[in-house]
Amino acid sequence: MEEPGFRVLLTEPGDRKTEAVRAVRTVTGLSLWNSKLLLDRAPVAATEPDWLETAQDAADVLEAAGVRAAVLCGWCDRTVPREGAPLDPAPCTGPWPPRTCRASHPPDTPTGHAPC
Repeated sequence: MEEPGFRVLLTEPGDRKTEAVRAVRTVTGLSLWNSKLLLDRAPVAATEPDWLETAQDAADVLEAAGVRAAVLCGWCDRTVPREGAPLDPAPCTGPWPPRTCRASHPPDTPTGHAPC
């Protein structure tokens, strides 16, 4: 069964505007001007659906620059916890069994990323 895509949501631009714009540019590949426009529209999706690990890495880059970011499941639109804790007891609305939903049950690794 196909896994969902995970996208990064910019929730707040933060106080370090220059660093934040550069981080958005790094994550999205947009020009500086379009990165600033995207940042000014927060809350807004910053990335297209991608693998969970890719979305978490992008959120890490943004947060290192002071931007508040969240990773959202592409099927159930729930926020994936960054600390590896379960999301909530409700099952995912996606087409797979709840115990296999990566949004509800993130990998149990020290970094929060799935092993290679």
